[in-house]
Amino acid sequence: MSGSDSSKDGEQWSQQVTRHSDALDLKDGVFSLDDPREIARSLKKSAEDSNRRKSDPFQSAMSMLTFYMNRAGSQLSESRKECLEQAKDELRELCGRPCKDGGDS
Repeated sequence: MSGSDSSKDGEQWSQQVTRHSDALDLKDGVFSLDDPREIARSLKKSAEDSNRRKSDPFQSAMSMLTFYMNRAGSQLSESRKECLEQAKDELRELCGRPCKDGGDS
């Protein structure tokens, strides 16, 4: 048994969590999609379909999106950050939650 079993090819723990989340089965490439609404729909569906999540579907989906954004950090381009922030707003709308800025969408 080698210590590299948990980190093959130098994969970071955060990449492992994103790819192999125990709470959600994410669609491959969900965070690479160009349409914020499609990202939100996919995360929402994954959360709703999961029997392993520990919180409501909205919170699980939002947590995974926020986790991804935080871990990608400065490696995300401004346009990618903007797309993912819009995905958060789309997710709020799809789940009937108020927008972060309190405005009407």
